[in-house]
Amino acid sequence: MGPRLMNDNTIAIFEQFGIRRHFDEEKELWYFSVIDIVAALIEQPNYKKAKSYWSTLKSRLKKEGSEVLTNCDRMKLIAKDGKMRLTDVADVKTILRLVQSVPSRNAEPIKLWLAKVGFERMEEMTDPEKSINRARENWEKLGRSQKWIQQRMMGQETRNKLTDYWNDHDIKPGEEYGILTNIIHSEWSGLTVNEHKNLKNLKAQNLRDHMSEAELIFTALAELSTRQIAENEIAEGLEENKIAAVKGGTVAKNARKELEAKTQQKILSNQNYLKPRIK
Repeated sequence: MGPRLMNDNTIAIFEQFGIRRHFDEEKELWYFSVIDIVAALIEQPNYKKAKSYWSTLKSRLKKEGSEVLTNCDRMKLIAKDGKMRLTDVADVKTILRLVQSVPSRNAEPIKLWLAKVGFERMEEMTDPEKSINRARENWEKLGRSQKWIQQRMMGQETRNKLTDYWNDHDIKPGEEYGILTNIIHSEWSGLTVNEHKNLKNLKAQNLRDHMSEAELIFTALAELSTRQIAENEIAEGLEENKIAAVKGGTVAKNARKELEAKTQQKILSNQNYLKPRIK
């Protein structure tokens, strides 16, 4: 199996404006935060003012019976306080219609920007290596070391092989993936995923993007062991794969404890890669 697309629940940049977005794998559609798009259109960096503008525009569009409003959806995206909050989102087709409703010198640049985003995604779907390369470039820009990047990408491939097995053996993506992932993580680390995120002071951020090199290695060992045990036992369905998850996590736990005993250093770390807050 070749390289896979990295998860895309990200913030894209249009000029100086951050545009929150989410890629729906099933529908193969990008969804963008409407308020963020409006902020870029009216060149308004103040979130509350952009939100107020959108509220007024929504009222007008509602009176006009505009399809823009009908086609908008609600989705939880990360807010400035780090929490996941419901906000209006729309796909590219709807955003393009919205752009026509807002007088703006940024209208055409945003249309071109949306087209570029869509093109890049199509490129990644036909040539997944491009997604990997973009992820590498982003991590380099964030100051990650080459060793860390290599380990992160190897861990992603190990994870992909495990979820391939789950997918082929009656494990439902979403909740059941989450249950098994948490079992593996709890077994090897002694903490649930949420407890590990709390240790690192993370909220909606991806835990693995803030792991140390050692944490990434032990996560990969736990998931590799889980897959190989599940394959050996031909684990089918959630209950049988729970057993494999415990066994796989235990392999990594024993290795962690042995290393910690020899080095007198804990593997789990409270360090993260969050930018320090400006006081």
